[in-house]
Amino acid sequence: MKDLAPDIYRQRLLIEGLYDIDVQVDTVHEFFTALLDGLGANAAGEAIVNSSLGQGKPENQGIEAFIPLIESGVALYTWESSRFVSLIIYTCKAFDEAKALAIVADFFQLSQMESKSF
Repeated sequence: MKDLAPDIYRQRLLIEGLYDIDVQVDTVHEFFTALLDGLGANAAGEAIVNSSLGQGKPENQGIEAFIPLIESGVALYTWESSRFVSLIIYTCKAFDEAKALAIVADFFQLSQMESKSF
């Protein structure tokens, strides 16, 4: 992929895993607090957290969430039936990827995890 804006710093980390906790709206708010505190990131507004639990096809039900950061943002998605979480941290400020991975793995009690930086 050609870097169309080499003068703009961007760090992106995609993390996916299989979780072992009960994920509800409050859980996601708690996660965002833990992640931002752990990475030294700053919220630029309130988190938007929506639940599709009990709506639509059972295999697609879960939580969809985003928190804007002064440094960019974090988007998170869960699928309750498969206990799958997918999130992306997108920032214009460097962060410690190993710390981010540890926070996500610990918070969600991931039994399996994959990640990709880009």
